[in-house]
Amino acid sequence: MLKHRGFPGRLTGTDFQFVIRRENRKEGPTKLIQRERFKDRKNTDRQADEAFMRALWDYFGEEPFERGNLDAGRLSWLFGREVVAAEDPFDPKSYEALLRIDVKKAQVSFPKVFAPEEDPLPADDWDDWDDEDEE
Repeated sequence: MLKHRGFPGRLTGTDFQFVIRRENRKEGPTKLIQRERFKDRKNTDRQADEAFMRALWDYFGEEPFERGNLDAGRLSWLFGREVVAAEDPFDPKSYEALLRIDVKKAQVSFPKVFAPEEDPLPADDWDDWDDEDEE
């Protein structure tokens, strides 16, 4: 099982895990399924989905990635919509399965993740501001 070094382990301050520590040798990998996301989900569940998508985007971008030690439960909340199979045939019970982000769907579901960051004020503006204080 590939371990994604540097990938966040969980959502800070919660028990929502993003990765697993070791593979399940006894029963094998947990099968990826498409979980239904209802509109009445708790805010913390939505935050976990958004944080996980941000981590996937920051870590992998548009490139296909191996499932590896990514948590199947957390992936299943996005699987089939924002995260899709990147190979055919796809084995949902494999640590080596290749996935990718469906950028168009992910941008609709998680616009904050893909929103451009605001540009800081140009340096020239700060120079003018300092002159006003000195008067």
